[in-house]
Amino acid sequence: MKVLVTPTSLQPGRGGKALDALKEFTEDIVFNTRGKPLSEDELIPLLQECEGYIAGLDYVTRKVMDACPKLKVISRYGVGYDRVDIEAAKEKGIIVTNTPGVNAEAVGELTFGLIHSITRKIPYLHEQTKAGMWTRLTGTELKGKTIGIMGLGAIGKVVARCAKGYDMNVIAYDPYINTEYCEKNGIGIKTFDELISESNFISLHLPLNDQTRHMINSDTIAKMQDGTIIINTSRGGIVDEEAAYQAIKSGKLGGLGLDAFETEPPELSPLFEVNNVVVTPHTGAHTKEATENMAYTSIKNLVDVLSGKKFIHIVNE
Repeated sequence: MKVLVTPTSLQPGRGGKALDALKEFTEDIVFNTRGKPLSEDELIPLLQECEGYIAGLDYVTRKVMDACPKLKVISRYGVGYDRVDIEAAKEKGIIVTNTPGVNAEAVGELTFGLIHSITRKIPYLHEQTKAGMWTRLTGTELKGKTIGIMGLGAIGKVVARCAKGYDMNVIAYDPYINTEYCEKNGIGIKTFDELISESNFISLHLPLNDQTRHMINSDTIAKMQDGTIIINTSRGGIVDEEAAYQAIKSGKLGGLGLDAFETEPPELSPLFEVNNVVVTPHTGAHTKEATENMAYTSIKNLVDVLSGKKFIHIVNE
């Protein structure tokens, strides 16, 4: 049984015991040697003869599925599946699974890494100090500030917990918000417009879909407080990068932390030239603990489906 494995952190020499578990199921494994998410045309030749597929951040479109008639399961290595055409998979009887919750701590912690990097100018001061400079800049403390969390799922809840540790005021917007959880944990429930107008920090933890694409745009940024800092560790298309750049240049936004981009890997962007913009290469889930959990769960999902066993974490029932 042939299986394609594309996540960059689940490759020979990096996959450890999780890959050993997959090899016990099948020795016929194809890997992604490009070191980046795959386009349609890059993916099809590798996937055409496969029945199983452990998917990274590749673009798994209808065109891909049409070209791969043997495919039975797409096991997402991660929670998001916006790059998988779910309707096409359902029509073709291809099971799609994911690994919810396993990377929540990792992504939530990176969110605060980006917040600190911006509020204390850590990357800039690091480079200045290495260059022999002794630069003095005034930063911003988190205590007493308001953080607005868009999407109060597993990752959003980690961010909320961390924010409470800094004695921040935590508010949240989520179309499916858990009122009981918010009341128990002292989280204010807000509408979208209330959240963007009341927050000093906005942290994005939403899926990318027609409703959320470019949710952060010139109009919504205009409703924010001057100096608001936006952190996106979810999906790049939620932020209109050109609008964000203009707002950074004008001073409307106080900073921007991006772990996700509209195009990945991103092309050269004017955002990269701005000191109060900190970017990372979609690395939120890349901790030792999270990658091990995602690897084991995605492999178990795939093996269970292909073995005819009972499986969970299906996203296209």
